[in-house]
Amino acid sequence: MTSVERSRDKGRLAGKVAIVTGGAGGCGAAASRLFAVEGAKVVIIDLNGEAAVNLASQIIAEGGQALGLGADVSQAVQVREAIARGLAEFGPADVLFNHAGTLIVKPFLDVQEHEWDWLMAVNVKSMYLVTQAVLPQMLAKGSGSIVCTSSISAQYATPGEVVYNASKGACQMFARAIAVEFRDRGIRCNAVAPGFIRTPHGERELRDLQLMGVDASEAAIKLQQGRLCEPEEVARAALFLASDDASFVSGAQLFVDNGFSAV
Repeated sequence: MTSVERSRDKGRLAGKVAIVTGGAGGCGAAASRLFAVEGAKVVIIDLNGEAAVNLASQIIAEGGQALGLGADVSQAVQVREAIARGLAEFGPADVLFNHAGTLIVKPFLDVQEHEWDWLMAVNVKSMYLVTQAVLPQMLAKGSGSIVCTSSISAQYATPGEVVYNASKGACQMFARAIAVEFRDRGIRCNAVAPGFIRTPHGERELRDLQLMGVDASEAAIKLQQGRLCEPEEVARAALFLASDDASFVSGAQLFVDNGFSAV
């Protein structure tokens, strides 16, 4: 047995099944890889099905277990089909990481109704759909850990991000409410709230903010949080919340922002 295989066998998610939405890019991909290294069988669900399949293949080549699936998690039928395939492949899920999300940076008065609907569907409705599809079999087992990706934007508003801020506030409260409703049935639910991240998504956000005249320069980010957060740092926070290490942590929002929220 290699050292990597021993790590998987004794990892914090050893023997568990984990579902990661938005799991083929950025922080989601980092989480998919880390969860697999920590012993989980990982179901990677992403709008980019090809990327999900490719990442699953890489994980398998490295000795892990993974299944890549393409799905729009804002669409109920696609969610049900993807979850059914994942459960058929690996069995009941122990962990759900609701990570899929996107953003709009735009002056509020320029935001169109269809843009509001789209962002809320991807960021918030997806959590409702996926959690509702996964939760029954967690309840049947009497245990499960759900992690939802929120943001510093759930509590700290930014010009040009009214819709995004509102959606992430909803993500935070979704996690808290699920935690309260299902605490006595063995379910934990928490939110991870990153600061500004070094991903294509995060770097686009910074460029768009600067185009709006918001100071999102390197100097400003250094002042607010020291540096950009790396995707692996978000993944490690999600791993903690997903694992039994956080057995008495539920209804929490864990900031991964290097002090942004403490200033």
